[in-house]
Amino acid sequence: MLGEWSNYLVFLTIQTAIFAIFSLGLNLQWGFTGLINFGHVAFMTVGAYTTVLLSLQGVPLILAVLMGAVLATVLGILIGLSTLRLREDYLAIVTIGVSELIRLVALNEEGLTKGAFGVQSYRLPLEDFNPNLGSKLAMIGLLTVISIWAWWQIWRWFRQQLPQLQTQSQHRQGREEIVLLSLAAMAGVLILAIYASGATALYNYSYKAGLMLLSLITLSLLYWSLERLVRSPWGRVLKAIREDEQVAKALGKNVFWYKLQALMLGGAIAGIAGAFYAWNLTTVYPSNFEPIITFNSWTIVVLGGAGNNAGTILGAVIFWAYNTITRFVLPTQIINDASLGAFRVMSIGLILMVLMIWRPQGILGRKEELTLGR
Repeated sequence: MLGEWSNYLVFLTIQTAIFAIFSLGLNLQWGFTGLINFGHVAFMTVGAYTTVLLSLQGVPLILAVLMGAVLATVLGILIGLSTLRLREDYLAIVTIGVSELIRLVALNEEGLTKGAFGVQSYRLPLEDFNPNLGSKLAMIGLLTVISIWAWWQIWRWFRQQLPQLQTQSQHRQGREEIVLLSLAAMAGVLILAIYASGATALYNYSYKAGLMLLSLITLSLLYWSLERLVRSPWGRVLKAIREDEQVAKALGKNVFWYKLQALMLGGAIAGIAGAFYAWNLTTVYPSNFEPIITFNSWTIVVLGGAGNNAGTILGAVIFWAYNTITRFVLPTQIINDASLGAFRVMSIGLILMVLMIWRPQGILGRKEELTLGR
């Protein structure tokens, strides 16, 4: 029984990492630039199908992933060129239409995507890898480094939040400190649980264990790269566009080009997430890319805090923890299986409503930056 839960925790870690990567792309587009993208799953679809179809033709997996990211970038260019000079609501309408168009093409095109039968039996990363003891210890060492780095990020975030509480009333300050400390403690315990199950899985190596490590490495690299980007002058221009693009134009910035760059880069990141999504599923069907995937990503970004990459990762962790709890606890204790799906959707909507009242900027978001739509 313990082994089954350990394997499920590995699977859950992979899913969380994939959706964190996917949502980082959306956070770059909306959280930092203010681009409303309701069809983000389209980029994931392109990345997933490109990766698996090219790998079936013998293309090395790393090149297949890069090609998937490139085609997702091209899709971002095509969408951006046709919508970014118009009002924001046109982008929202076009993106959701494009995502459904791509899914329906994949569903009805039987020569390449195999239609509703999906693409199966494609190459997977590290599936034939048979590590010796030294390789296993090296992989566990990488996981240890990632876990320590995650712990350090949590501690640094907690230290940054404390000075901001000094300006609040004593009662509110104490309440906020308890909330922050609870969040940090839960995140720390979760990292410890992931590390323990991941290290065990890597020592008793399986394909899922290798994919877990690969997804965590990719997530760490993307997070580190995006943090450097959004803190650079380029990232500050994106924030200026989000706040008031007329001001950015007055300062001589090419607003259209910066928006297009954000849409392209966010799409490329989602394309990479699509490759991992396909590898985790091991079979790809058009039904895997329903609009609910985009909705889940928006939920993750809003929960964690728009314009905060660490918040996006935290949002992914909370979302999948909620998903697991409602799947395994509610059926036996609260509600029957027949109504479970509708209840889970209703519950996440209620959670978002409460969050918007209690903390509209999200858990890690900054209230002074909550000016979208002002």
